[in-house]
Amino acid sequence: MSIIGIGVDIVNNERLSKLIKNPKFIDRIFTKNEKKDSLKLKNKVNFFSKRFAAKEAFSKATGFGISKNLHFKNIEIKNNKKGKPFIHINKPTNIYLKKKFKVNSFKSNLSISDEKKFSVAYVIIEKND
Repeated sequence: MSIIGIGVDIVNNERLSKLIKNPKFIDRIFTKNEKKDSLKLKNKVNFFSKRFAAKEAFSKATGFGISKNLHFKNIEIKNNKKGKPFIHINKPTNIYLKKKFKVNSFKSNLSISDEKKFSVAYVIIEKND
């Protein structure tokens, strides 16, 4: 496999705590599933901060950034049964990126972390073929 792109982002949790008080911000950035998952947690700030950082890092790894064809809500951050985070993108975005990357398939690797003041995400996108 060869690397298509690498992206990293860091978020000030205090700044995001102010932004998530606005329901319009949450609706514009996060998917229905992400909003639903946040209801299960006490620390919503770090939950949303890590996901925001992951979406930004993914967009940077693509080389296109958040744009006309790559929206925040097209990128969903999920966790497997053991809690490992991963990136899920919707079908139209997947098709768009495969065309732009000129590949038949690609894989996204995600690492996220947080502490009191900051959340960080690192993404590597690899070509599968």
